[in-house]
Amino acid sequence: AVATGMKRSSPDSLIFTYQGDGDLAAIGLGETISAANRGENISIIFINNGIYGMTGGQMAPTTLLGMKASTAPKGRIAEEHGYPMHVVELLNQLTAPYYLERTSCNTPQNVIKTKNAIKKAFKNQLEGKGYSLVEIVTSCPTNWGMDALDALDFIEQKMLPEYPLGVVRDRSKEG
Repeated sequence: AVATGMKRSSPDSLIFTYQGDGDLAAIGLGETISAANRGENISIIFINNGIYGMTGGQMAPTTLLGMKASTAPKGRIAEEHGYPMHVVELLNQLTAPYYLERTSCNTPQNVIKTKNAIKKAFKNQLEGKGYSLVEIVTSCPTNWGMDALDALDFIEQKMLPEYPLGVVRDRSKEG
């Protein structure tokens, strides 16, 4: 909502948000869907680490099945907590978004792809093409209860099968 107001009051400015999965997919889901549905000319950088990383490790909408959190000590159970939310696929059901991509920073190659995706989202906005969102699947070793190297393995083995990387929508590629 704030990004929309900023862009509308200063249309020539580059406006982006940097939001975690709790902020974007829980607390701000209504604003996220509404801005995407209107095709607001803003860029969203969405960090998906499957947990509320900055507020104590609570379960987030993106928490994997079986993944433990401070509010789900036995792990996420579908019958009790629902299933992990897939934000780019959800937004892909809307007509207006211009660019939706899921990336990661778990390898040097993926860091390069992530940088390019963010650059593309910014370029789309500067060219007036509309709503772009880059989801970055990343780690939270502290709240996952593991060291940084184990967290990288967890991304590869658990997160990426649930959240596959790639472009979900790129209107510049449409004929």
